[in-house]
Amino acid sequence: MEVAVKKFLDQEFYGDALEEFRCEVRIMRRLRHPNIVLFMGAVTRPPHLSIVSEYLPRGSLYKIIHRPNCQIDEKRRIKMALDVARGMNCLHTSVPTIVHRDLKSPNLLVDDNWTVKVCDFGLSRLKHSTFLSSKSTAGTPEWMAPEVLRNEQSNEKCDIYSFGVILWELATLRKPWHGMNQMQVVGAVGFQDRRLDIPKEVDPIVASIIRDCWQKDPNLRPSFIQLTSYLKTLQRLVIPSHQETASNHVPYEISLYR
Repeated sequence: MEVAVKKFLDQEFYGDALEEFRCEVRIMRRLRHPNIVLFMGAVTRPPHLSIVSEYLPRGSLYKIIHRPNCQIDEKRRIKMALDVARGMNCLHTSVPTIVHRDLKSPNLLVDDNWTVKVCDFGLSRLKHSTFLSSKSTAGTPEWMAPEVLRNEQSNEKCDIYSFGVILWELATLRKPWHGMNQMQVVGAVGFQDRRLDIPKEVDPIVASIIRDCWQKDPNLRPSFIQLTSYLKTLQRLVIPSHQETASNHVPYEISLYR
């Protein structure tokens, strides 16, 4: 079978850096889920440090949804979001909990059947207690939770915020914070409490889920178990007639959010 090999350009790994790499390998070894990229092996000693995993031919979700004239229909986009939620739920319900910390559309890969799988666990941490110490804000600010951008203690709910950005991308087919540099994003999200604008044409149910993921208080954000349930319900409501879909919005919102 075809495989992907992630080989590090810089093989000068010592001390903490080498231990972090081995931690990534240990995390990947434990994970078996249809929405997580399958780990197949690793070389854990320099000078050939590398990770071998299954090969997903369609590449990243980021490249798919941000290519010009993207034609992915609503039903497929909801299924993609559901795939991500299921994969992340596997991480969050592991014992101990695995917090990804770098969840973003470039770290989601797509196979031939359009199944989306979570990958790249380089910043992941095993959560043995309530909070994780964010010693480094390494990552991509456009998808990062405000508490992580402020270098504060965080828990698995930082991944929920990131999922909200991915859901926003799938709903709008836009790049998050396009036109702003990373330091501007850190200031806007981390210190000015700003959020991405949700266009009025976005389905109000989807918009409501996104806002829940972006709650300032991490404890108010839903879990991936809840998000999976919401998206399954939404999936059943996606029918061809716009009028019929709209008629379903009110009862769904009452049962789900009230």
